[in-house]
Amino acid sequence: MIDLENQLYANGYKYIACIDEVGRGCLLGDVVACAIIMPKDVIIEGVKDSKKLSPKKREKLYDIILEKCIAYGIGRIDAKQIDEINIKESTRLAMKMAVDNLMDKSGKKITPDYLLVDAEKININIPQNGIIKGDEKCHGISCASIIAKVYRDRLCMEWAEIFPGYNIEKHKGYGTKAHVEAIHKLGVTPIHRNTFLKKILDGNNND
Repeated sequence: MIDLENQLYANGYKYIACIDEVGRGCLLGDVVACAIIMPKDVIIEGVKDSKKLSPKKREKLYDIILEKCIAYGIGRIDAKQIDEINIKESTRLAMKMAVDNLMDKSGKKITPDYLLVDAEKININIPQNGIIKGDEKCHGISCASIIAKVYRDRLCMEWAEIFPGYNIEKHKGYGTKAHVEAIHKLGVTPIHRNTFLKKILDGNNND
């Protein structure tokens, strides 16, 4: 894993915020982004791309990361807005919100002076670098991916209680066979992304 943050610290930057998102490809629910500022030279053992970790390991690392970080922020864009502005713009907006929401443990707002973003460009007046597969190459982006993933998974548990029968707690909103079958059987919920369901619903109409 390339330690890009420390290269930037060596160039005089103080607060390096790393940003990642989760839920981009889901059929329902928010897209969630996390921006996080980790201390210089702090590497947490076991941190890697959240998709490569078990839920139990993610939960454990979630607490360690939040304990050690200087600041973090969360950005959320719901299904309604995703339908209105498309998922790419929603992802970028969630990332910008996460940066805007960066706070330290005392609740003080922190403004970063450089951004490392997983494969995106944010519309914000802060120098940034979009890194392809950043969650594999950058420790801070991996930390952000874990925080975003656990945060969204917890939202999925809440949504599962509000909308029983869809098994949201299992598929987390992704388009699994069971999820598609539940849509056909129970219909579309208010947290489904209608623009993501066109092929599914068209197929249902053709049955």
